[in-house]
Amino acid sequence: MERLAAMSEPLVDDRVIKDCQQGDREAFRLLFEAYKNRVFSIAVYSFHGDQTTAGDVTQQIFLKLMPSIGQFRGESQFTTWLHRLAVNTCIDEQRRRKRYLGLGETGALPKPGERKPPERRYERKELADAVKAAISELKPKFRMPVLLKYVEGLSYEEIAVVLGCSKGTVASRLNRSHKELARRLAHLRDQVVLGE
Repeated sequence: MERLAAMSEPLVDDRVIKDCQQGDREAFRLLFEAYKNRVFSIAVYSFHGDQTTAGDVTQQIFLKLMPSIGQFRGESQFTTWLHRLAVNTCIDEQRRRKRYLGLGETGALPKPGERKPPERRYERKELADAVKAAISELKPKFRMPVLLKYVEGLSYEEIAVVLGCSKGTVASRLNRSHKELARRLAHLRDQVVLGE
C-alpha cells in the first residue's frame, strides 16, 4: 500500500517543471532521473518485455518531452500528462513497427520454464514471469489500463485522462482484462494454493 501511495506523490516540484519550461538543462536532468523508471516500465509492457526497444522508446519520450514541456499547463498532475505522452509515443512506435516490420514479429515474452526450481524464491520469480507474460499478451487497449492502475497506481480518473477515454471505458477495459488474465493464468491456481 505504501508503494502505491508513493507512486501517486509528485517526484519533482512545480519549480523544477517551470525551470524545464524555461530551458534549464539541470532541471530537465532532475526530471529525467525522477521519471525515467516509470516511463521505461510503460515502454517495457508496451513492447512485450523487449528492454532494448523500451530503452529506445524511453529516450524518444524524453526527447519529445524537451520541446513539448511548455505545453504542460498544470491543469492535471504532471505525471498524468507524462503518462499520456509515454502511452502515445508507445502507440505511435507500435504502429510504425507494424508498417515497417510486418506482422511476423510476435514479441511475446518467453513462457516460464516447465521445470520448477527447488527454492521458493525461484517459484515466485516463475509466477511473476507468468503474470508479466500474460499482461504483455493483452491487446494494448487492455494492457495499458492494467499497467497504469496496478504498476503506476493511477486512479480511474487519471487513467481516463491518460488514455483519452471515459472512466466507464477504463472500468470496462479493466474488467475485461481481469477476466482475460484469470483465463490465461488459471493453470497457476493450484501452484499458488499449494505454494502458500
